[in-house]
Amino acid sequence: MATTPAPASALPKSGAVSKGYNFASTWEQNAPLTEQQKAAIAALSHAVAERPFPANLEKSSGKDGGAAVPEKESALEEAGAMDAVLVNTHQFYKWFAELESAMKSETEEKYRLYENTLEERVNTCDGILKQVDDTLNLFEELQSLHSSVATKTKTLHDACDQLLVEKQRLIEFAEALRSRLNYFDELENVSSSFYSQNMSIGNEQFLPLLKRLDDCISYVENNPQYAESAVYLVKFRQLQSRALGMIRSHVLSILKGASSQVQAAIRGSDSGKNIVTEGIEASLIYVRFKAAASELKPILGEIESRSSRKEYAQILSECHNLFCEQRLYLVRGMVQQRISEFARKEALPSLTRSGCAYLMEACQFEHQLFAHFFPSSAADVSSMAPLMEPLCTYLYDTLRPRLIYEGNIDSLCELVDILKVEVLGEQLSRRGESVASLRPILQRILADVHERLAFCARTHIREEIANFRPTDEDLDYPGKLERSVDTSSSATVGDNSDVYLTWYRPLEKTVSCLSKLYRCLEPSVFTGLAQDAVEVCSTSLQSASKVISKKATPMDGQLFLIKHLLILREQIAPFDIEFSVTHKELDFSHLLDHLRRILRGQVSLFDWSRSTSLARTFSPRVLENQIDARKELEKSLKATCEEFIMSITKLVVDPMLSFVTKVTAVKVALSSGSQGQKLDSVLAKPLKTQAFASPDKVAELVQKVATAIQEDLPKVMTKMRLYLQNPSTRMILFKPIKTNIVEAHIQLQSLLKSEYSTEEMQSISMLPIPDLQSQLDSLL
Repeated sequence: MATTPAPASALPKSGAVSKGYNFASTWEQNAPLTEQQKAAIAALSHAVAERPFPANLEKSSGKDGGAAVPEKESALEEAGAMDAVLVNTHQFYKWFAELESAMKSETEEKYRLYENTLEERVNTCDGILKQVDDTLNLFEELQSLHSSVATKTKTLHDACDQLLVEKQRLIEFAEALRSRLNYFDELENVSSSFYSQNMSIGNEQFLPLLKRLDDCISYVENNPQYAESAVYLVKFRQLQSRALGMIRSHVLSILKGASSQVQAAIRGSDSGKNIVTEGIEASLIYVRFKAAASELKPILGEIESRSSRKEYAQILSECHNLFCEQRLYLVRGMVQQRISEFARKEALPSLTRSGCAYLMEACQFEHQLFAHFFPSSAADVSSMAPLMEPLCTYLYDTLRPRLIYEGNIDSLCELVDILKVEVLGEQLSRRGESVASLRPILQRILADVHERLAFCARTHIREEIANFRPTDEDLDYPGKLERSVDTSSSATVGDNSDVYLTWYRPLEKTVSCLSKLYRCLEPSVFTGLAQDAVEVCSTSLQSASKVISKKATPMDGQLFLIKHLLILREQIAPFDIEFSVTHKELDFSHLLDHLRRILRGQVSLFDWSRSTSLARTFSPRVLENQIDARKELEKSLKATCEEFIMSITKLVVDPMLSFVTKVTAVKVALSSGSQGQKLDSVLAKPLKTQAFASPDKVAELVQKVATAIQEDLPKVMTKMRLYLQNPSTRMILFKPIKTNIVEAHIQLQSLLKSEYSTEEMQSISMLPIPDLQSQLDSLL
């Protein structure tokens, strides 16, 4: 029987086995075998899988070639089992048990040996593991001690680092405190330096001390929370005031010294008078000051670099004023003398041109000298105002009285051109910022010229146009035009010098005045003057037309007015302005009605809630009246042209118009049937039987019209050519006249066709319409 292997639970369990198994597993995981190693193990396992029987169990076959005896039987025989006599079953079972025990012992012997070996090795491993455990415990204790030492060391290091940080922070705090206290400690150092007898502007320590003082003031100003900062600030400012006062005194001393040297050189020079005569550009009064500029340049440069602070801006402004005072003291006499010489020798336009050119030159030289002293301030025009304004005032005071008495518009317009175009437009732009300080005074002079020019223009419009008193020669139309035609026929071709001689003088004055003022005055001022001038000129032309109509003929008066209104419209067309002016007036006309109602007790004077309250009652109404001179001119021209057209039409075809009107009135009365039996009996007769409409009467009026067309109408055209030189203008004016004449003939011809026979129409001899049109066209 096969033996049953002992269960796993029967194997001895120990810590060494478990640790060994764990060790093998860990080893297998951490150090796996390669494929080659695994193949070698498999080959070794296969080789030892079938072990041969032991030599004592093997029995070779007999010599007779019999079969070999099985190993078990041989073994039993060797054990003597086969010699036993089995009598009964009990013996068999005993024998079998013994045999089975012997076989089991033989089979499990090698396992017991292996087990014993393993137990010995396990015991050995347990001893080793115990030693290892003891060693590990020692290591753990050592590691614990090491951790404790490391913790203590780290704590010590952290404490040292914290101390170093605190030390550094205290050092920084001490340094910060020392740096802050340095600003306060500087008070004593700076005070002792500034109050020292050796301290002056020329000392090389002055500017560094001044800068340090500025830094201290800035720091104390920015930190008012510090104790006694206000006290220190006051003391620092006192030192700064003293330093700036020293700078001001030094600058004044240098400038006065340079001025005294220049004056002494002028007085000691034989050519001192020539210096004044030759002009302000004399080099003597600039060379000495340029040397002074080199001496003051370091300190003035420092002041300009700190001009963002109000204290330095103030001292810089004072230095500017000191410079301007000294320069003005030197040059004002020369400038005044030169301008006085110009005023004695030259007229107002020449004086303006020469004076402005001279002042520009002086201003340019002074600006260049100013730039030597104050390079950063030279761009500011206002810095030189204390110098340039008094110099410019000499020219202004010289021009102003002469300007007030100047009444010639041409001279005033020339002044405007000089100031606006030459001086402000060309010279000022060409010289740039160096003469920019002259701009305010020049604009002031220009404004005065504009004001005087506007006043003179209004006076000219009132006196020469509105109040013009024409002479017989002024109203000699058409004689003046006829003489002009004779003169122009003998003159050379293209000579239009006498064109203006045929104009009515107020028109000539209006056009001339407006053409001069257009480029000289502001648009708003010119608009008002132009509106007034056109209005009064149009009124003057209408008055002259009435006088000419009485002295000559109504046709002359009409053509005179048309001619001059057309010229006026043409001459004002280039002016790019609106001739519309809004007049505002206060209207008190409603006050009387309100006062009456108050006196009657209808309303209360103190009822502020009603529209008739005291405030509203005595508040005037503002009335706006817009007048457009150009539109009024167009309206007057249109009315005059229509009047002329109707007068010429009536002159030529008045008989026809009267006849057609009378016939139309008769037909209207007949159709109404309200005039009684007598009228009915008259109207019942044919038209040609009427006395006024007989063929003879009609032929007579047709002949009268034909005579007017042949005789009167050419005279009209001659007059039109005399007054209106432009053919297109005559054509435009003649076209409605022609239309009216043709229309009158068409109406009469239509009436004749309906009321008269062919023979009667032939006896009347009315001209055909196409022939009439050709005849009228030939008159052009």
